[in-house]
Amino acid sequence: MASAHPSVEQRPGAHGDPAGRLSLHHLHVFNTVAATGGVRSTAEALFRASSAVTRAVNRFEDSLGVRLFERKGTGMLLTAAGEAVRVRASHIAAELAAVHEEALALRRARGGGTAGAGTAASLFHTRRLMHAALLADVHHMSTVAHLAGLTQPAISASISGLEETLGQPLFQRTPRGMVPTQSGARWVVRFKRVLAELRNIQADVAALQGVLQGIVTVGALPLIRTMVLPAAIAGVLARHPGLRIRTLESPYGDLCAGLLSADVDFIVGALRPLQDAALTTEVLLHEDIVLIARAGHPLARKRAVGFDDLRAYPWVLSRASTPLRDQLDAFFIAKGRPPLVPSVETADLALLRGLLLHSDMLTALSVHQLYYEFEAGGLAALKFPLDGMQRHIGVTLRTGAQLQPGAQALLDEVRRLAVSMDARTGARAPRRARGRAGGS
Repeated sequence: MASAHPSVEQRPGAHGDPAGRLSLHHLHVFNTVAATGGVRSTAEALFRASSAVTRAVNRFEDSLGVRLFERKGTGMLLTAAGEAVRVRASHIAAELAAVHEEALALRRARGGGTAGAGTAASLFHTRRLMHAALLADVHHMSTVAHLAGLTQPAISASISGLEETLGQPLFQRTPRGMVPTQSGARWVVRFKRVLAELRNIQADVAALQGVLQGIVTVGALPLIRTMVLPAAIAGVLARHPGLRIRTLESPYGDLCAGLLSADVDFIVGALRPLQDAALTTEVLLHEDIVLIARAGHPLARKRAVGFDDLRAYPWVLSRASTPLRDQLDAFFIAKGRPPLVPSVETADLALLRGLLLHSDMLTALSVHQLYYEFEAGGLAALKFPLDGMQRHIGVTLRTGAQLQPGAQALLDEVRRLAVSMDARTGARAPRRARGRAGGS
């Protein structure tokens, strides 16, 4: 349904300019009105004039381009858009309340009491949270000032205001620049989640009007990048050209950290044992691991390949301590053989592909990971049984997170294509697994 207001995408500064961001202060007022059902009761709860409450709600609605309340004689009733916003607002309130409670607990532990402590409401400050999140990433106030279009003293004052509210230092000076303190690091993760929820409000409202927009960030691990993810991205963008999709190819640990701080929407690829109950995995498909060489390799012509044959050639493998490498080492040890000693260790699929095609090197991988090389006839799977060695391919999500509509659409497409691939390969049905703290 068309809106009388300009869309979020059309508003100047909606993405890069901090002035174009939604206001957490306005969101807090909105949330209170939604909870109390009226302007007057909100004004009393927030110790604000009724006119100030009305202005804050109107500005928040204008920034989104939709009406969030129906004004009735009996009070303020949430519209469908208002209900969607309230879900995100409740997540934001919970994150900031957790930070505030922990800050109070630290004050009490120091014996300082809570006199003079800021309120949870004072944390609803978009720029301060944004500046803290940026500083945690880049470590230098001058860089934050440049990115935010402000002076360095302004950034310093912003961080100081946040620290004063919390009664704790968020950052400490080191040779590497300004890095978060122990408590600051935990809180910055929550600040990033708050800012992500705020961005997602815009995407939710647009989706109610039939438009998927915004930026989707996917952590892409090697076993999904060849076939499923490219096809899923192409399919979603064909239906929703307003989306922007970014993929990150960082190490798994870094991607999980990004997932916990909401810098990453979800991760797809080979699953690892979970170490955090805040993460959830879902198996999408299973892929067999095979030994691979170039099609013209001497071993490619043999009807049966033995362990002694394998020792005669160099290997290119994933790095030590990666799941596939550990699985391969365990296989050889179980057979009474020493683990392989590769000539090359790499996580770069392009380099591995080139080494296989232009040398007599061997590797152990999923066929689908090098699907196009097999289709073109450049590579061959050796006749050497790996006794059912498999990788579980799936998605990793933050437990309880509500994906933005664009991310949900992409994930649904990934799932659909994975089911189709499962049907072709005869793999088992997908299942879900929740992470456990302390897993290995």
